[in-house]
Amino acid sequence: MKTEELYKLFRESSGVSTDSRTVQKNQIFFALWGENYNGNKFAPEAIDKGASWAVIDDPAFETDKTILVDDCLFELQALATFHRKEIKASVIAVTGTNGKTTTKELLSSILANKYRVHSTKGNLNNHIGVPLTLLSAPDDTEMMVIELGASHVGEIRTLCLISKPDYGIITNIGTAHIEGFGTLDGVIKSKIELYEYLRKVNGVALYNDRDPLISEKIYKLVNRAVPFSNPTGIELIVKPEPSDLKLILTVTYQHKSYKIKTNLFGSYNLDNIRAAIATGLFMGINIDDISEAVEKYHPANNRSQIKVTKNNTLICDFYNANPASMALAIESFARIGAEKKMCILGDMLELGDRAEEEHIKILQLLQQHNLRDVFLTGPVFKKVYAGFRFKAFPDINKLKDFLKNEPVEGNHILIKGSRGMALEKIINLL
Repeated sequence: MKTEELYKLFRESSGVSTDSRTVQKNQIFFALWGENYNGNKFAPEAIDKGASWAVIDDPAFETDKTILVDDCLFELQALATFHRKEIKASVIAVTGTNGKTTTKELLSSILANKYRVHSTKGNLNNHIGVPLTLLSAPDDTEMMVIELGASHVGEIRTLCLISKPDYGIITNIGTAHIEGFGTLDGVIKSKIELYEYLRKVNGVALYNDRDPLISEKIYKLVNRAVPFSNPTGIELIVKPEPSDLKLILTVTYQHKSYKIKTNLFGSYNLDNIRAAIATGLFMGINIDDISEAVEKYHPANNRSQIKVTKNNTLICDFYNANPASMALAIESFARIGAEKKMCILGDMLELGDRAEEEHIKILQLLQQHNLRDVFLTGPVFKKVYAGFRFKAFPDINKLKDFLKNEPVEGNHILIKGSRGMALEKIINLL
């Protein structure tokens, strides 16, 4: 079946699903393969639950309710690209080592003042998530903010070919998923694939002109580049103000200054906010509306999120972690004026051969900032912590047992680590 014909069925459906456990009535089920399963096997279950059609790529599972294609994933991506063209919304792609989700969410809130906005939900930022995001866009969408994630060279290029962005933002470039990229050069090569795509389509890159690496790359790769400091031909200045937990900014634009009290922890969020403000201005949003949107934004999913419990004040920033974001979080935490401070840190994953080296650097940074009350969890931290006066646990369950017997009270606690470390398991003990 051609993509155009499948699209007609999609228009008659209530959407698409790739999970037979949660498929809804009248959705089209795509039988994707996983590392340990053949999605075609779940097609009968999806149809029994009310799916209108099941798209399969194994003829052994053909019925009168299935659509046989050569490759289910390719067809899902092709259908998403077809829909993206049909609804004619502008697409802003956001990628980067750190801050892409916060930038995406802030920008979506700002743009909603003028446009009907559709954006990536949760962490649907890969070769499956991006197509699902595009296919869930309503017909009247005017602006899409699509997050692009990658752990290997070539993935951003693929996601650009699917989502076809008109505008692009790279928040920053650092050491994350280094195991997949091989080297920092691999990370750089991956991220700038967005710029390479924008050059080919004459798209616009909005960029952080205070970042020397991005500034170096931008003019070699993009025809149309807009700096955060001057998005409309008028200077934009975003400066942090003295504050403790929550980031406070002064924004100067058109000879007026605006004080913005954010709900975000950490000065490392400054450039994420600059990106969102600059892009909002470039897209024609009024500075007053932008200021209000930034103030009203509340982070979720344990990203720079402040939670006050009956015993402690928690800084939950463990949606993910890499050496750059871990260091920035520690440096911001070291500056707060709390009398009692504690760090609970989990391993940073996907660092390959550099894992031990990068974890030792974090331990040295903690020592440098005189942060003494530190709990570490994970096999890498456990392996390298000798010589540092910190407590280390091989896994989250051992740390959980310790906290049950040794309750913590009256502290400001930074909790940071990779998502795979499951640090959320200790929150109810703090």
